[in-house]
Amino acid sequence: MSDVAVIGGGPAGLSAALFTAKNGLDTVVFDTDGTAMHAAHLFNYLGIKSIDGDEFLEVAREQVDEQGAERKQGEEVTNVEESDDGFTVTTENGEYDVTYVVFTTGQSRDMAEALGCELNDNGTVKTDSDSATTVENAYAAGWTARSDKIQAAISVGGGAAAGLDILSIEKGRAFHDFDTPDDAE
Repeated sequence: MSDVAVIGGGPAGLSAALFTAKNGLDTVVFDTDGTAMHAAHLFNYLGIKSIDGDEFLEVAREQVDEQGAERKQGEEVTNVEESDDGFTVTTENGEYDVTYVVFTTGQSRDMAEALGCELNDNGTVKTDSDSATTVENAYAAGWTARSDKIQAAISVGGGAAAGLDILSIEKGRAFHDFDTPDDAE
């Protein structure tokens, strides 16, 4: 059983996975590579003067891999349902039992809705400021939770909020992932 399943491998999903895997949660990412980042070039991402969307994804995936997340590249999720201990995520290759699920499925919100997550009037998944949905232990970030004003930086922040909320629940206190220069050595 994994702790966290992230459905989607764009900026929001990879950000959530980075935080949860880095901090010791068994994390699996299902990435069909359908992200809009392939059509992007970032000139407006703080701290990065210019980066192609494909290069951004390559760097982000490498970071997630280095932190120990298991990426299921190309493995499509076909269903998510609640189970006794959390959720069962079904793919064409089998079933995965997880405690938390993070939907970062772009404009496809059907799976979250089928799970019972409430939608906003504009069709996005309703979330709070921590990216938590109306279904306990289910989260949504990126385009899944926003219909407009969507940027890579906003998506990364939504994924980070989900990851930190999950970590806070697991640790029983408000959790902050704050690195210092000493951590880089």
